[in-house]
Amino acid sequence: MITKYREIEERAIEHVADLMCVAARTAPKAKGVDNLIAMVVKGRVKDQLAEEMRRIAKTSGAQFFERDAVCIDKAALVVLLGQKVKPLGVPSCGYCGFANCAENEKNNGLCAISIGDLGIAIGSAVSVAAQHHVDNRVMFSIGRAALNLDIFEEDVVKIAYGIPLSISGKNPFFDRT
Repeated sequence: MITKYREIEERAIEHVADLMCVAARTAPKAKGVDNLIAMVVKGRVKDQLAEEMRRIAKTSGAQFFERDAVCIDKAALVVLLGQKVKPLGVPSCGYCGFANCAENEKNNGLCAISIGDLGIAIGSAVSVAAQHHVDNRVMFSIGRAALNLDIFEEDVVKIAYGIPLSISGKNPFFDRT
């Protein structure tokens, strides 16, 4: 039996994406509260993300969305990490800019500690990609497009990032113009 490199790479990148989601899930969370939503998208859904990013670039003038859409085109798949940003009831915090969690909720604020949990989860996920030598890059633009398209299917997901993955001879996410 012979397994050609394309099949090997396809299986490997999907396996690494799964492991990235596991690493994000098991990353430390404030007060042990898990508000993370993790998923892997490829194929048509990945293409829809790139289309939405191009639309955002045209309507907003923020050309980095177009640049990042080109990166998505070159990616085999995208890991999406979103956070259900809910105040966690940490006394005397104030990192969100409000006096307390009740004020935060009253003003539809975003809990800074909950957002920090998302950052820790992202770091855990990309460390897995790095350990397996899979090219990746954390992109706000992908998360914005995913939220616009309601890919998370949960209104409580307020912040998201995407991590495109590639196995190739040259990292397509490095020399961006």
